[in-house]
Formats: sequence, C-alpha cells, structure tokens
Amino acid sequence: MQLFDIIALLITFAAVFSWINHRFLRLPTSIGLMAIALSMSLGLLLLGTIGHPIEQDLEKMLYSIDFDQTLLHGMLSFLLFAGALHVNVQDLANQRWVIATLATASVIGATFLIGFGTWFTFSLIGLDIPLIYCLLFGALISPTDPIAVLGILKSAGAPKALETKITGESLFNDGIAVVVFLVLLEIASGTGTVTVSSVLRLFAVEAIGGVVYGFAIGTIAFWALKKIDNYSVEVLITLALTTGGYTLAEKLHLSAPIAIVVAGLIIGNHGRRLAMSERSREHLDTFWELVDEVLNAVLFVLIGLEVLVLSLREEYLLAGIVAIPLVLMARLISVGLPIGLMRFFRSFSPGVVTILTWGGLRGGISVALALSLPASEIRDALVTVTYIVVVFSVLVQGLTLAPLVRAKATRAEIEIDRLN
Repeated sequence: MQLFDIIALLITFAAVFSWINHRFLRLPTSIGLMAIALSMSLGLLLLGTIGHPIEQDLEKMLYSIDFDQTLLHGMLSFLLFAGALHVNVQDLANQRWVIATLATASVIGATFLIGFGTWFTFSLIGLDIPLIYCLLFGALISPTDPIAVLGILKSAGAPKALETKITGESLFNDGIAVVVFLVLLEIASGTGTVTVSSVLRLFAVEAIGGVVYGFAIGTIAFWALKKIDNYSVEVLITLALTTGGYTLAEKLHLSAPIAIVVAGLIIGNHGRRLAMSERSREHLDTFWELVDEVLNAVLFVLIGLEVLVLSLREEYLLAGIVAIPLVLMARLISVGLPIGLMRFFRSFSPGVVTILTWGGLRGGISVALALSLPASEIRDALVTVTYIVVVFSVLVQGLTLAPLVRAKATRAEIEIDRLN
C-alpha cells in the first residue's frame, strides 16, 4: 500500500468508528474507538481462520506501518504539544514536587518492581525471558497516558489538584521513561560500557538538556508570536516549533518529549496570554484541539488494529494476563510510597493513591517502545504482553474510573458531614 492509501484507510476507519461510538455506544472517544477497532480485528481474525483475504490485506498494511517511527518520531510531538498547550503553569507549580516525584522516582521504581516481578513470574509459567528484557518491559509499561483519562476525570467531577497531578505526571514521565528504556536497551544490546556516571550523564543531558532546550525554543517562538498579529502565521510558527523543535532535539540527543512539553507550556501560558490577540487565540485553540482529536482517533484505531500482527501464542497470552496485576501492584507501590511520605508535609485529595493507581492508563507509547525492540522471539513475547496490559488498562480501567472517582468523592463528603 502507498502512504496515502494507508492514511486514507486509517482516517476512514477513525471517522466511521467515531460515528458509531457517538451514535450508539456513547463511550469516551478514545475508549470507544479502541473497543470498536479491537472488535473488528478479532472478527477479522475469525474470518482469517476460514481463509477470507481481507484479514491478510489489513495485516500487510499494518506490517508496512512502522508504529515506533509513526508514534515516537511523528505523532508524539503533536500530542504532547497539544496536551501542554492548555495546562496552567501555576497549577503545575503548586503540585511541582508531587509531579516531579511521580514522573521520575515513581517511573524508575515501577520499572524495577515490574521488571523483577515479571522475571520471577514468567519463569514460573515456563516463559524464559532474561532479567534485562523484563526490566525493559518495566520501563516501557511504566509511563502513563493522559489521553483517555482526563476527559473521564472531568466528567466525574474529580478535584482540580488531582487532574493536575495526573496531567503533569503523564506529560513528563514519557521523556523519563524513554531515557530509562534507552539505558536498559544499551545494556541489553551490549553496544557500550554502561557505568553509573554514564547513566547519570545521559539523564542530565537528555532530561535537563531537554528542559533547557525546550525553554529556549519556546521563548524564541514566543518572541516571534509577539511581533505579529496574523493567526495563520502564528499557527505555522507553532507547527514549526512542534515539528522542527522535536526533530532538532533528537539530532542533539536531548529528550524531545520533555522539550516539546516545556515549549508547549510556554506558548500555552505566556504566548496565548501576552503574544496573541483574541482572534489568534481562538484559531490556535481550534486548530490544536482538532489536531489532537484527529491524531488520538487515528492512534487508538491503530492500537485496536495491531492485534492482527501479534504473536498470539498461549504462553504469551498467559504472561500478559499475569502481567496485569503485577503492573497495577507496582503502580500502587511506586505511587503510594512517595505520597505516603509526603503526607507528613502536605494534604492530598481523598482516595488519591487509589485513583492515581487505577487512573494510570497505559497507551500508545508503551506499544511503540515494545515494537522498537530488536526483532526476536523475546520481542514478540513482550509486544503481546504489552498489548494485553494496554488493552486492559484502556478498556477496563478506563470504563470503571469514573464510578471510582464518584465513589471516593461521595465517601469524602460523608466523612466531612460526620465530622461536622
């Protein structure tokens, strides 16, 4: 298939599935699209068992799409910028220590908890995966995805502080998780000598360098926006910032995700308020909201279709089912422990650990990182396990999160009434 044919097919699927979801299912958009795409994929797999060619045609199309390149080096820059554009910097500053802890220490802690847990558990079910690859699985499955969960939190009436924690963590932990993943991948591949100093240097260059670089390009874009009042040119500047800034960050070996988040925060706060007219703000917001919704629709359709190219061996499926509670337990510990310590210094919303644990949905970046592993049977196993965890996360956790938030809020109100 030609590139235009692939894009046309994915957008058509996204449009049709969105209509079906809006007309009949009424699920949150990302959850509904993924559920419909997954259902269609499973139906096509059944047709494939009786020799129907359509499943094979779609499978060829999916093999021709480099999911890793498409998401990590394409769509991610747009999604992160669009997400950061409407985040209030002051709200982030108020929660800075919580967000910084969740995006760094919690990600690293979850990586090792999941890594050692899956290494031990997989061996019990007869799946021999080396420890370093189990740690790689821990790194790729640790980052959370805000796309599906934020709309649910708002509709459920979650506290603003809780929304900020989840948004801030999700925006920044992608960059940290990618750095951890790259360090572990270098160890696994044996391409170089890995020492404590080299790891710390990599973190400093990637993470801190990404922040500084993102601040620099965001400031340059802010200056350019302030000098003009033409919404079409201003939208082009933000597009150049997102695409050119991300590409250059990768060339400089800096954390491109962190850089784009920082740049997006600058434009979304100072740029929108101080460098744009009301008309420009409306056009900019409309443009990036549309980009965000279209790309999210295509992404979740693509995730749903990816089941067609998975290696569905029995031991891989069992490993995926076993990994679900391990990932949730690691999330609970890696979030609950630091928040428990911080309770000595500050207060938190009722049920914050439970909601952060259950609301830590996994998404496309986990699938993309798994698919970026070197081709092997280990990669096939980890891709399948990752996919199962992501599907459970989006569908089961996503659909039950709103009732959980409401239940916690109701319980808090009852406690307040009782104390009064």
